Amino acid sequence: MPSPFGTELPLIQAPMAGAHGSALALAVSNAGGLGSLPCAMLPPDALRRELDALRDGTSRPFNLNFFCHRPPAPDDARERAWRDALAPYYREAGLDPDAVPAAVSRVPFDARTAHLVEAYRPAVVSFHFGLPAPDLLAQVKAWGSVVIASATTLAEALWLEARGVDAVIAQGLEAGGHRGHFLSDDVTRQAGTFVLLPQLVRALRVPVVAAGGIADARGVAAAFALGASAVQVGTSYLLCAEATTHAAHRAALRSDVAAHTALTNLFSGGLARGIVNRLMRELGPVSPLAPPFPLAAAAIAPLRAYAERAGRGDFSPLWAGQNTSGCRETGAAALTRELAGA
Repeated sequence: MPSPFGTELPLIQAPMAGAHGSALALAVSNAGGLGSLPCAMLPPDALRRELDALRDGTSRPFNLNFFCHRPPAPDDARERAWRDALAPYYREAGLDPDAVPAAVSRVPFDARTAHLVEAYRPAVVSFHFGLPAPDLLAQVKAWGSVVIASATTLAEALWLEARGVDAVIAQGLEAGGHRGHFLSDDVTRQAGTFVLLPQLVRALRVPVVAAGGIADARGVAAAFALGASAVQVGTSYLLCAEATTHAAHRAALRSDVAAHTALTNLFSGGLARGIVNRLMRELGPVSPLAPPFPLAAAAIAPLRAYAERAGRGDFSPLWAGQNTSGCRETGAAALTRELAGA
């Protein structure tokens, strides 16, 4: 099946912030798929280094992924309540919660980022949590970039198509990491991949990319049978040699605990799917005390660092989809060809 993105294979490696950089994207692109670089957590200098690595490492298409969330206003009372909820863990770790500075770890696509990226003219740019302002979107399209964006419902997909995207990612409820919802955060309106996908294929004129719970070549073939023009796979790449998945996360993916994932807001404030760990069990996966995305992450960061130094993922976002059966310690190029049945 021809790819709508100018690649040999109609397969996208999902952008997974914190779990990989340009090395994984390059391996996938050079194998014929569409490698993706998660850019939302990269400060300008780091983004420029990664873009240079992509430009120097391949002549094939690659995808740059950005967030389009609206940064929330800080709320001191809510931040204090969140830190109070985490206080027992701080005491256990010998950390001072008042010494943790507030920090925003994820920033939306803006004019400064667009100016930096323009010189690289990426073949594909993808957006999560909606789209940037119309002038910024027009700027990206003027580069000649194919624009794709995530939808978790039919309403979101129609909204994206009406605003000129070239393809829509149907992100099913099984998908790991952050939900791409933006019109409503009501998860009961969201569906599994193989329910959502045919709805979008019937309703949209643009190509639809299937994403969520697809872990092997059989799942890829099933998505194509339901009308997908391409398939996006993330979780299966987390154990690849080129991924930067930390040791505790890798250990969880190799073990039986990977069979239990849940949507949680504890690690960033936004709903995201990950392997259930200590913090999720003890506080419950979703807490009304967690500040909105991405503000909850600041208070979690010291606890995460403390536990990871000891080889534990008690406070880490162990992002993974519901289907971890495709996770294997192999090279990303070989996995890409295997997924695509090449």
